[in-house]
Amino acid sequence: MTLRWENEGWTAEGTLGADNAQFVLRLSAGWVIQQCLLFRDLEDPDLWLGTDSHGRWGEVNGAHRTELDGCTDLDFMNTPFTNCIPIRRLPLLIGDSATLTVAVIDIETLGITKQTHQYTKLTQHTWRYISSASNSEVEVKVDEFGFVLDEPNNFKRVI
Repeated sequence: MTLRWENEGWTAEGTLGADNAQFVLRLSAGWVIQQCLLFRDLEDPDLWLGTDSHGRWGEVNGAHRTELDGCTDLDFMNTPFTNCIPIRRLPLLIGDSATLTVAVIDIETLGITKQTHQYTKLTQHTWRYISSASNSEVEVKVDEFGFVLDEPNNFKRVI
């Protein structure tokens, strides 16, 4: 994954899954998702979502995705980066939690489900997130910038 600052916001690009699907996320300076593009096997995106940053989502053709209304964030299954976005944005003190409505994207089927995720700041560099749909609980270590270093059984960043 690469992250770069451009046009007064962040652009994250990376590879997902066994099929090496490519994603591009466009974020505001305050770490609010604005656009998501997912490329699997075509030159054009297989999935393109944009948001008004207030929980209203649509596709490139202008179609409103009403089933995603209220989602503030996106989550790609099995990658820690999308969890870094709320970790960086949430102004939580140690011991505090926040519950967010998230659009969870299955990169293989392009299915999107609306779920709630709870984020808890355990220590300065440890967070826990819980997904309502799978009832999974993950505790992660993050660096001084809020990026995941280690997500047990899923990801370990090599520095």
